[in-house]
Amino acid sequence: MSKDRHQPDLTRRRFLISSTAATLGLGLGHHAWAAPTPPRIRRYRCLGRTGLEISDISFGSSRTTDPALVRYALERGVNYFDTAEGYKDGRSEAAIGEALQGERDRVILASKVKAGRDTPRAEIMKKLEESLVRLRTDRIDVYFNHAVNDVARLQNQEWLEFAVRAKEQGKIRFTGMSGHGGRLVECLDHALDRDLFDVILCGYNFGQDPSFHQRFTSRLDWVAVQPDLPRVLAKAHAKGVGVVAMKTLRGARLNDMRPYEQGGATTAQAAFRWVLSNPSVNALIISMTSREKIDEFIGASGGSEPRGAELDLLDGYLRSSRDGYCNHGCDACEKSCPHGVPVSEVLRTRMYATDYGDSNYASREYAQLAVNAASCVSCLHRSCLGKCPQGLEVARLTRSAHRLLEARS
Repeated sequence: MSKDRHQPDLTRRRFLISSTAATLGLGLGHHAWAAPTPPRIRRYRCLGRTGLEISDISFGSSRTTDPALVRYALERGVNYFDTAEGYKDGRSEAAIGEALQGERDRVILASKVKAGRDTPRAEIMKKLEESLVRLRTDRIDVYFNHAVNDVARLQNQEWLEFAVRAKEQGKIRFTGMSGHGGRLVECLDHALDRDLFDVILCGYNFGQDPSFHQRFTSRLDWVAVQPDLPRVLAKAHAKGVGVVAMKTLRGARLNDMRPYEQGGATTAQAAFRWVLSNPSVNALIISMTSREKIDEFIGASGGSEPRGAELDLLDGYLRSSRDGYCNHGCDACEKSCPHGVPVSEVLRTRMYATDYGDSNYASREYAQLAVNAASCVSCLHRSCLGKCPQGLEVARLTRSAHRLLEARS
């Protein structure tokens, strides 16, 4: 796509950020955040009934293949490392295995596999054993059924039988479910009502919580996506199910907010502290891709609930990302699509390329979609226009995603 076609987004983003700056009375001088001294994890929390004590800010590895970063996080007190057999085609697991060799008793390992509605237990066990080899360990502490957005996947008896056998063999200690799609609450309710898992890993951030929006409803028309999510997280907590949050930053446009971070917390730190202030959340994971980011992120460990100017930073971040960020789990526009395009999933992969700068991962994720956005390129219906609660130009963004990622898939 040409540079000119991106110009409206950039112009609107700058306008929104400038408006926030005027509201906050903040300067526009750019600066990069840096800790005066390398911070350390200051708080460990019990992961529900598992009894595992994990760092409140923990290591997400979906974009990491560098063992040195894993070791650096461990040195800073991080003890919970989250990965998956599909991250970087297994290279993320391999990097963690290399980095943590000889440190197994100091750390808690979580990994994931996508078990579908019909996946046989032998196949799931094979995937687990391959992960164990890459991780250089004989056990995984929490093993998740990955990216669940369909209750039928939770009804697969093969997964349940696999979990029993793997626990008996000592290959896994606890099971979990991860997800952040439009049917997340439905899937979580189903799992919790049947006591299917020990831990849940789910998308949760300030933009999804109605209590955050209440501060701004007099002047903004934000719509809280999945407003029932706080209820189901409280339900999990009451049942002793561990809760780990992901997708806590609503994308990766942190550089947009750097000019307005005047001492104190950064936007990321404020976002993390918002999530961790929910008593139902035990910890969060975040992709750690550099030493600087590790220092910044764990600087939020043990912090208190954000207030005042820090909440205004989060408000400004919402404003700046509003013109391009798809609220995963909303799915309001998908009901109108005659081609069944999974819009939020398509735009999630686009986000990995445009916001995270990881085109290879984005294209692999896009290639795995059962239905992609090819039909959007020539669609004449345009039935998705005006359907997004936050005003995204859905058709333009899905066409952009397809053109950007199809050629690389």
